[in-house]
Amino acid sequence: MSHSYTALKPITKEEPDDDDEAIELQIRTHDLENNNKELRLDVEANRSSSRHPHHARSSSTSSFIHFKAPIQPDTSRESIEVSSTHHIYNENNENNSICASTEIKGGLRLASQALPSLLMSVVGLVVAGWMMDIFQHWEVFVEISELFILVPVLLNLKGNLEMNLAARFSTSANLGDLDDPNTRNSLVWGNLSLIQVQALIAGSIAGLFSFILGIIEHPDEPATVSDSILIITSSMISATVSSLVLGVFMCLLIILSRKLKIDPDNIACPMASSLGDVVTLGILAGCAQALSNSGGSTLSLGLFVVMTFSIPFFAKSVWKNKHVKELLLSGWSPIIFAMLISSFAGLVLERYVEQYRGLAMLTPILCGLAGNLGSIYASRISTCLHAGTQEQYTLVEWTLLAMNIPVQILFLVLTWILDLGHLDFTFSFAVTYFIVAMLSTLIALKMGKYMTLTFWKRGYDPDNYVLPYLTAIIDVICASLLVISFAFLSSNNLADLATTQSASS
Repeated sequence: MSHSYTALKPITKEEPDDDDEAIELQIRTHDLENNNKELRLDVEANRSSSRHPHHARSSSTSSFIHFKAPIQPDTSRESIEVSSTHHIYNENNENNSICASTEIKGGLRLASQALPSLLMSVVGLVVAGWMMDIFQHWEVFVEISELFILVPVLLNLKGNLEMNLAARFSTSANLGDLDDPNTRNSLVWGNLSLIQVQALIAGSIAGLFSFILGIIEHPDEPATVSDSILIITSSMISATVSSLVLGVFMCLLIILSRKLKIDPDNIACPMASSLGDVVTLGILAGCAQALSNSGGSTLSLGLFVVMTFSIPFFAKSVWKNKHVKELLLSGWSPIIFAMLISSFAGLVLERYVEQYRGLAMLTPILCGLAGNLGSIYASRISTCLHAGTQEQYTLVEWTLLAMNIPVQILFLVLTWILDLGHLDFTFSFAVTYFIVAMLSTLIALKMGKYMTLTFWKRGYDPDNYVLPYLTAIIDVICASLLVISFAFLSSNNLADLATTQSASS
């Protein structure tokens, strides 16, 4: 766009006639109208770019003349340029204010939606930790120590299945796929069938893998076929039943969130993780104790055969569903590898659970909260990548990290008041745990960001790959940091966390 300044030529000393003055006034009026029109269009375009960063122009393509102020009939050329510069400054300030206001509103919206779900997840994780603190004294856990290895492996496995479902469904909701009833019903049934296939197969592998690890860890202790069948069957039952219950719940939650205009990325993953831990852990302990009380392996073997033959039925249903068909074969590698990674957390728990009081209770809580926050971040980034929008990385990271502060403080207060885990709750313990929790969350956020971007760049869907690896690695990191902090506090007499058995030895 170019402008003509013909109308601004210095007037000579000769007196112009009336026709020249009329022509000059028409030219100036025409330029004024054109500049006003162009200014309105460019201001609107600039505001639109502020709202949609991925549509913004680069600085190299912007032109100074695009934001020129209207030409006034009685001003000189120099005054026009000064006025234009001032107008550009005001417009940039206005756009910066709009961007800052949008970022603040986005952070508040994220906190208002995610914080309640995180607080609810704290309740679920506290209940899971309390249940684990009780179950470790049950007869079946005392006699079959491999169950301690199975717990974090199975909880991570189940959490991955539910969170993958939540991430896929959240992306579908944000893209509008759930607005059509036929598509929504097909997605619900297909994903529920898929999660049953994954739960049954991965549950059996998790049980067998935990049993083998137990033999390797304790080669002197006798291992029986009856124990192996009990562990595998208990793992499969808890995996398939909890998958059905939680899968239906997550689908309903995300559909309801879509109707209420709430971003499911902010609430689905924490709810899936915390509720999954409680339901899965309760079913696992109850099933293992019931099968142990039955006094034989016949019932365990019969249930194992029934569940194994049900796998082809669900697999056939998945294969006929175009929305999830490809996941029947391609979605296994992250689940299996994540299970192998999380087994190291199980080995840490199994080795040190009898040495430190409260370790069994704190481990699922610390792992769960850090994994939940990392999963929220990864799920949001994945949705932005699918939608072609830009995530506000710094804002979201600091918001999620700040949200962890009141959540951890609330948990510490509940631990102190309710005497959870029978801990020696000293000031040193509270500070050390808080530092470990914040460090774990920071690691989870950074890993969630870079893993999501890396998988996307390599052509893999982050909804199916990131969360299993992320939560598995975070489980190992959190369990290791927790054991190190317990050892530090005990060795320096800052808190009495060692059990009587370990202290005497």
